[in-house]
Order: sequence, then C-alpha cells, then structure tokens
Amino acid sequence: MGNSVAGIARQGPTIELDFALIGHPESWRAAADVLAVLRGPERTPLPDDEIKDILPWIPPRVVCHVDVGSILGTESGRTKSGGAKARGLYIDSFIPPDRLEAAYVHENIARVRAAAACAIKAGAKIVSLGGFSSILVEGSFDQLPERHDTVFTTGNTLTVAFIVQGIQKMCALEGRDLQRSTLLIVGATGDVGSGCARCLAPSVRRVLLSARNFERLRRLAAELQADGVQVEFATDLQRFSAEADVVICAASLASPSLLLGRIAPHALVCDAGYPKNLCPSAEMLGATVFFGGLGQVTGGLRFAPDFHGILNRHPFPDVVHGCLLEGMALALERRFEPFSQGRGFITPERVEEMETIAARHGIYLAPLYNADGPVEDELHCQTEWSRVWKGHSLRQSTVILKAGI
Repeated sequence: MGNSVAGIARQGPTIELDFALIGHPESWRAAADVLAVLRGPERTPLPDDEIKDILPWIPPRVVCHVDVGSILGTESGRTKSGGAKARGLYIDSFIPPDRLEAAYVHENIARVRAAAACAIKAGAKIVSLGGFSSILVEGSFDQLPERHDTVFTTGNTLTVAFIVQGIQKMCALEGRDLQRSTLLIVGATGDVGSGCARCLAPSVRRVLLSARNFERLRRLAAELQADGVQVEFATDLQRFSAEADVVICAASLASPSLLLGRIAPHALVCDAGYPKNLCPSAEMLGATVFFGGLGQVTGGLRFAPDFHGILNRHPFPDVVHGCLLEGMALALERRFEPFSQGRGFITPERVEEMETIAARHGIYLAPLYNADGPVEDELHCQTEWSRVWKGHSLRQSTVILKAGI
C-alpha cells in the first residue's frame, strides 16, 4: 500500500513509543481518504465500490506515527513552548462503517484484539481505544491479548469532560440557565452517558435517562435519586412526562439514525456519538446542535505520513476525539495507567482529575461545530470562554457559571 506505510511497518519496536491510538473509519469517505494516503499520491484513487469490497479484507495495521507536544502555560500573555513531548502510533482497525451492528460483534472484537496486538508488539506504553473499539470490549481489558508492559484506557473520562464543558459553554454563550434545564441523556447507561449523568445531574432541574437496558436504567436512576436528583427513566423516548431542553446523545449506534422526537423548541443538543447519533433528516425545531467530546491540542500535533484533515476530520486544527486524547495526555504526564476502564466508574472527581491533566499539557475543549460548520463566534470563544475556562476545574467552572461571571 505504498512505500511510506511499508516503512512504518518495517521499523518495528526499535523506536521507543509512549502511546498508541486505535480507531476505525467513521464513514466510507473517511475510509477512502485513509486508503488514498496509504496507497500514495502516484496512484489513482479507488472507486467507491472497490473500497467497499477491499476494506473488510484489510487487517488492522499501523497507518502513521503521531507526535504530540505539551504547552507549559502562559507568561505575560504569551504561550511558553518547550513542554513535554510524546511519540505514538495510530492503528486503524479497519472495521467497515456498515459492519457496526450486533451481527458483526465477534468479527469486530477480533479486529480490536488484532489492533491491540499491533500496539503491544510496537511497545506502546499506553493505548487509547477510540469509538466502537472501547464499546466492543465494554472496558473489559481481559478480552485483549496478554499485555506485558502495555496498559489500555477507553479514554471515556476525558470524553465526558469535554461533553460537560461543551454543554456549559453553550449555555453560557446563549445565556441559558442550566440550573433550570431538563437534561435528557440518550445512551445513559453506557460509560460516557452515565459519566455525564453524574457530572451534570447536580447542575440541572430534572434528568431524563434513556437507554435500551431497563435494569441498568433503574440502577442509575436510583443512584442519582439517592443524591436528591429528580429523575425519570424510560427505554422509549416518547414515555417521558417532560420535554428536554438540553440533550446529550451518547448511544452506541451503528449509524446516524437517532430521531429524538419530543424535545423542547430551541433545545441544545450535543451529539457525542462516534459514529454520530443523530439522523441527518431529524427535524428539531430551532434546536442548536453541536458535536461533543472533542478536544484541541495547542502544543503541536504531527502525523507521519501526513493525515491532517483525514484522521482528525474537523474544521479546526489539531482537534481529536477525547477518547484518543486521553492516552496522549497520560503519555505527556508520564502516567502510564488504565485511567478509564470498565463501565460506570466515571465520577465528577475522576473527570476533574483528567481534565486537569489535559489542561496542564495544553489540551482543551475544541471550538464547537456541527455538520454546517462552527456554531459559535471563534473570536468570542478564544477571548471570553478561554479566559473563564482555562486553568479552572469542572467544579470551579460550574461555580463560575452559577455566579454569572
């Protein structure tokens, strides 16, 4: 598939690696772009039908090196460089975008295991599992190959941090009172959904929980109710007695197919799915939709071969999914530990710890956008919100928002 990628494969474990990232194509367009780089610029791009025939036969493999830098902070209004650096690999599991359904679960788990074996063989100290990679193993790393000195993290804690920050930011920009809001979480019993529930429940008027598993919903609702939170839960979105005006979509869907139905006019909707949750044809009167769980590296991000705009397909530079950024942040911190593992263990305290680690190395909430482009004024973002957020923890920023600062 081209000399540049063959060179990466031949290097083996001779270069010391801090981290590895395991992901998969979010769409056929993303898969086509990855294959185009792997095959080299001298080759004619493959037709779409050939890509769909070929992709299921491509085994998980390393596609590029990833170098990330750290920012030490600011001095007299200027950013200081010269912070920590970490080197890693991006490994694509090449799960076909149309094979994320339950019928392919065993095949896809085998792909994640093979990708994990690539990371272990390369000598990565910590590995982040992106998107369906972590959902497939449900945080149970016992399903992965013998790990030697390699540890794994789902990256879900930092994903939750960026979702919560995004909700808080949009409420501040739009002048919404989060404390008077009804929050709906779709996919509430998943690791990300339940983490968002624990972090945001104390800051809203009412919480609506939706997921497929009734018993898990009941347990999560009981946990929140024990802390005095007003909670409703249902497997059917139409069964809730109230309409939500703040929505988080964090369900493990095989394709963008979610139709929200009963939400309040002008609701704030965060689509944090990987792949995305919301059906493109969904009609939500006056709703503000943004993609959540994304962070931005300010200390420098480099791919070799150059996959900028392909592995991170965003309208802003150096934006990456939080699940992958967690591994980078821990590598920069030299904390090679399984920070996020299992299901349902994400707490506000753990989120605050992880976002502090990320911020220490210049990894912050990315500018907010949706399928139509940015949803905020970028200049306002960089001046006002950055002034409020950077250097503050989740708990401190919640206090700031409540104070109206």
